[in-house]
Amino acid sequence: MQARKPKWGDRHYADHVKLSKEGGKPAARGTRGRGETLPGPLYPLMALRLVDLTPTTIEAWAAQQGQERQTYGRLAWRCLKAFMTWCAEESEYKALVQADAAKTRKSREAFGKAGKKKDVLLKEQLPAWFAAVLALPSPTLAAYLQTLLLIGSRRGELLVLEWTDIDERWRGITIRDKVEGERQIPLTPYVWQLLSALPRVNQYVFASPVKEKAHLSDPNGGMADACAAANLEGLTLHGLRRSFKSLTEWLEIPAGVVAQIMGHKPSATAEKHYTVRPLDLLRVHHERIEAWILEQAHIQIAPPKATARA
Repeated sequence: MQARKPKWGDRHYADHVKLSKEGGKPAARGTRGRGETLPGPLYPLMALRLVDLTPTTIEAWAAQQGQERQTYGRLAWRCLKAFMTWCAEESEYKALVQADAAKTRKSREAFGKAGKKKDVLLKEQLPAWFAAVLALPSPTLAAYLQTLLLIGSRRGELLVLEWTDIDERWRGITIRDKVEGERQIPLTPYVWQLLSALPRVNQYVFASPVKEKAHLSDPNGGMADACAAANLEGLTLHGLRRSFKSLTEWLEIPAGVVAQIMGHKPSATAEKHYTVRPLDLLRVHHERIEAWILEQAHIQIAPPKATARA
């Protein structure tokens, strides 16, 4: 982890920390009623020597993890495979590992195939979802969830948004992008209405209500409450990103525009090397997307405040 940290994003590094954590710490939720944190899926392997990471050992580990937590275990398995490949390329460790020990058929089948996620907001569901989100007791959480849908970003990218990332003059937002490093997207009218109403507690736009210098840490609870109230159970935070992409299909927005706003890699040569859309051109399309979504949700945008005259 230390060797690869300069090459990884913060989220990827944090995943490795969580996957290998010891557990046993006091916690109020997410512990299956035990009252303490659970060990990460990789923790049972941490005490083993590299030479003991044999196909048989890993298959037994995979069988157990596949029964207890298939999806999370699948992530751990992918990280384990990458770790062993890295060891096999390092002179210090290559004689101690079997590079393919985690790539056997039995270990792969233990976690099953990843299902294709299809959770998405339909056009008809927008009024109920917005109404439920606006009814949440936390204005910060409500603003976060609405913004996540309206800009189609990854959940982590938006959580770490800072006030200095917002350009009021040129109406832009700088997103820390896990693919390109950062990208700039338009600051649309309703999103700015949401953000400008939030208190500036610390450097983060979506400040934690508990920790003094931190951002929101877990918006899943508020999302689950809103979806339950709207009878939309099963919709995830990443489903909001998927919803943004799906809803733009109603407007026939150019695919390259949507990809640039969302931070997807260009999928064609012309997009990669010849198409450069400035912020003002993106704004034309993005404001149209926002206006249409709000119209379907029956949300009114407050008119700009009049400037007082002397």
